[in-house]
Amino acid sequence: MECMVNGKGKSMTDAARKLRISVLETAYRGGDANLQSVFSSIEILRVLYDRVLRITPGTKDSPNRDYFVLSKGQSTMGLLALLAEKGYFGEEELETACQYDSRISMQADRTKLPGVEICAGSLGHGFPIAAGIAYAGKIQGRNGQVYVLAGDGEMNEGTMWEAALFAVGEKLDNLTLIVDDNASLKEMLDIGDIGSKLENFGFDIRYVDGHDEEGLFQVIARPHIGRPGAVIARTKRGYGSHILMEDRSWFHRAPDQEELAQLTEDVKKFGMGG
Repeated sequence: MECMVNGKGKSMTDAARKLRISVLETAYRGGDANLQSVFSSIEILRVLYDRVLRITPGTKDSPNRDYFVLSKGQSTMGLLALLAEKGYFGEEELETACQYDSRISMQADRTKLPGVEICAGSLGHGFPIAAGIAYAGKIQGRNGQVYVLAGDGEMNEGTMWEAALFAVGEKLDNLTLIVDDNASLKEMLDIGDIGSKLENFGFDIRYVDGHDEEGLFQVIARPHIGRPGAVIARTKRGYGSHILMEDRSWFHRAPDQEELAQLTEDVKKFGMGG
């Protein structure tokens, strides 16, 4: 059954604003970033870690905890900044981003950082891994839920649809796929409406404004009995900064000191009439 939650998406919480500024500072220090891609997913990450996931630094190894898999590797800096804020490691470690021997990099390594479930880089792999985790949870009788964040561009990968077939076939109702649909797919190979295709595969589909935190919480937290769920979160690249939203050169580059100041001020004023 398709469910649509409409949100205004025009305001930004202080927590989301803070996370965006942390990402900007990390990108500046590291000299590398996918800022537009990170910013489009900030509200999704915030809702998951603030309101949905049953996991803390102290329960990260519990067999019945929830899992979050970041398939969309371009959002790694957002995830790492959030994990540091939540206490998985010290926030001061973000200052070493992309430096020699640092654990903070553009693509997270699960063998180096607590709270990171998979090594994200090559797109299209996180969702199949998440399906495997959910399947193992079913076999072992675990109570945890598995959430995975993918980019809409990943839906061009065959592994995503193979995983979707598997998830439906095994009735993985402990698995929720969240697609950060920031319209990048249409500029590559437009496959039409992602939600309709997943619904035809057998998923429980919900659409939502991906920058409306209350709407996101409603659709992500709602159970889907007997089949996997998919949330199509409609977002905008660079959301939270007019500069990032309007200039495509920010797809893959980091700010210099002057740009950092401009972007930080832009984030502070975004959605506040300034």
